[in-house]
Amino acid sequence: MKKIILLLLLLSSKAAFSQVDQSIVKFKNPSSVNAPNGYSHVVQVDLGNSTMLIISGQIALDNKGNLVGKNDMAKQTEQAFLNIKSIVEDAGGNMNNVVKLGYFVTDISQIKAVRQVRDKFVNVQTPPASTTVQVSKLVRDDLMIELEATAIIPNKK
Repeated sequence: MKKIILLLLLLSSKAAFSQVDQSIVKFKNPSSVNAPNGYSHVVQVDLGNSTMLIISGQIALDNKGNLVGKNDMAKQTEQAFLNIKSIVEDAGGNMNNVVKLGYFVTDISQIKAVRQVRDKFVNVQTPPASTTVQVSKLVRDDLMIELEATAIIPNKK
């Protein structure tokens, strides 16, 4: 419980961040995804019996930084999910550990394509909580979707 309270403080203010035990919070950039500029792909938080992953928004770039699926919502969604999957697996988990997904799409009318791809990556019987928002633009004009995720991975005993 103490670690969860510290996490909430971390997320709520910069002042609290400087007081958080840095041994429980790790900022990482797995080599399986394109190197970010000015942020971390994932923050790993040790919760004692599990590790929480807070995954930055993933876009349709492969690990070399190339766009995958120009003008194709399904292919862009698949690449974003592959990035999330590789980050979760790098931390010792799997897609069943994903508990929350956030979707930012530039065209909500293509949500069916997004859901069809999603269903290949998540347990459709017990899907993660999720939020979908249509946005007017993403960081690049050729991007159609950005996905963020939270995962809880049980620590091995």
